[in-house]
Amino acid sequence: MSLWTELDKLKNATWVELSHPLTDDSPYWAGIPAGSVELCRTVFDYDEEMLSCRIHTYKFPGQFGTHVDFPNHFTPGAAGAEAYGANDMVMPLVVIDLTPKIAAEGPDVAITVADIEAWEAEHGRIPAGAFVALRTDWSKRWPDNDALNNFDDKGGEHCPGWSMEALQFLYNERDIAMNGHETFDTDASYLAAEAGDLACERWVLDNGHLQVEVMDNLDKVPATGAIVFVSWPRIEGATGLPARVVAAY
Repeated sequence: MSLWTELDKLKNATWVELSHPLTDDSPYWAGIPAGSVELCRTVFDYDEEMLSCRIHTYKFPGQFGTHVDFPNHFTPGAAGAEAYGANDMVMPLVVIDLTPKIAAEGPDVAITVADIEAWEAEHGRIPAGAFVALRTDWSKRWPDNDALNNFDDKGGEHCPGWSMEALQFLYNERDIAMNGHETFDTDASYLAAEAGDLACERWVLDNGHLQVEVMDNLDKVPATGAIVFVSWPRIEGATGLPARVVAAY
């Protein structure tokens, strides 16, 4: 079977970058220790006698910029990057827009099962194997990292996000493959504060699922019909890795 005709269709589709550029100043969670990032350090340069070429080294946390989390991020002995292959990197893309709710109620909101059912009433049932992305337009706050964290004067975060019920509904009732969001954490900040933990993220990873954090440009792709490609390096044991995420429609 030849896929060349399908490739021609993809080449002529509209492509949207859903990840932030990876630089020393990419979006980062406030808890990452100072000195954890050093990209493009030159260790071999064009003036070398052996061979005129440039070689860089790259130092970064697994959870840096737009990134994918693996189950061992939260749980020792759980599956890491090596457990997932190329067939896990391509999915139908579903985008659920939470921005009207944020505009009406403020940043301390979470998507609910009722929100998902209302989305399905308009767009149809979410297909099995889908990547479901939560659009909040939080990425528009970049490059202000403090605005992305949205700290109050006591250091508390106020970011929209997922609820446990919504995630359990999507994975258990709709059999989705992966979820993603524009914020640093899965959980809506107020729910994480109530739980004293990132309980939603822990549930996703403990159940063998993957998620992508710190996405970008979700306002530039349709609610349905696009295909998303999520790629990451093959590093065994990795708990998370910077990801290149693109969509075509």
